[in-house]
Amino acid sequence: MSAVAEVRAFNRFYTRVIGVLSDGLLRTPYSLTEARVIFELAHAGDGAEVAALRRDLGLDAGYLSRMLARFESDRLVIRSPAPHDARRQVVRLTGRGRAVFDTLDARSAADIGALLAPVGPEGRRRLLTAMAEIRGVLDKPRPVGHAVTLRGPGPGDLGWVVQRHGALYAAEYGWDATFEALVARIVADFADRADPARERGWIAEVDGEPAGCVLCVRGDEPGEAKLRLLLVEPAARGHGVGTRLVDACVAYAREAGYRRLTLWTNDVLVTARRLYERAGFRLVDREPHHSFGHDLVGEYWALDLV
Repeated sequence: MSAVAEVRAFNRFYTRVIGVLSDGLLRTPYSLTEARVIFELAHAGDGAEVAALRRDLGLDAGYLSRMLARFESDRLVIRSPAPHDARRQVVRLTGRGRAVFDTLDARSAADIGALLAPVGPEGRRRLLTAMAEIRGVLDKPRPVGHAVTLRGPGPGDLGWVVQRHGALYAAEYGWDATFEALVARIVADFADRADPARERGWIAEVDGEPAGCVLCVRGDEPGEAKLRLLLVEPAARGHGVGTRLVDACVAYAREAGYRRLTLWTNDVLVTARRLYERAGFRLVDREPHHSFGHDLVGEYWALDLV
């Protein structure tokens, strides 16, 4: 079967599983597109400009206008001139519209919960990993280019490192809180030592917002350093942020006089492993283990610096 046919077959399967082809989404009178508009308005805070809503959802202007007119007639939304430009319209949910969103949101969560209920922990991990891979391949991240900068950790950054590791690895791999606890211990040890001559950390920023991190810390043997806690936010992936972080760690370890740079990772972290290979690391050992709520295969990598 060709790639196009495979994708089309998957689309048919998935739309049937989640029930988006029925007359009313989630047993409501609203179509998938109408529900999507309601969801966007519910998360828009003080409302959304109609032009921005049309652009973000890729909707035809006339179609969206007719939809909003029906919503207005049903007292789900109100429209008003934008404060900064009376030529533009802002649309907001009413209390009745918010109640419709609450129903859609609750039923969506319940249906997904029912879908996942018979799936065991390992199946959920595989599912979440596959979903992250699909998003990583097909998503179009915001352009980053020259907006990427690296800097040392400032106040609050180390807490961000712990929080993002815990949240992202739970979402993408289903890892439990013991992983976040491990990250917290690594970060605490790094902060306690505070030895800039032998250890250093980097925060990658995109448009002034944290987008990634890595640490270079002392290793277990003389002349050995460790690369630890490499992370790149999903929106910044595919634009060289991870490469820049790894390269910064390697360059620093070499300049600090280390002879060898090592790291520990797991075989499920496919993208990170590719970064390490491109930087010249070689796989030196593999070891099955049960950690973070899953059966994993740990990998030890090393890079000779001299």
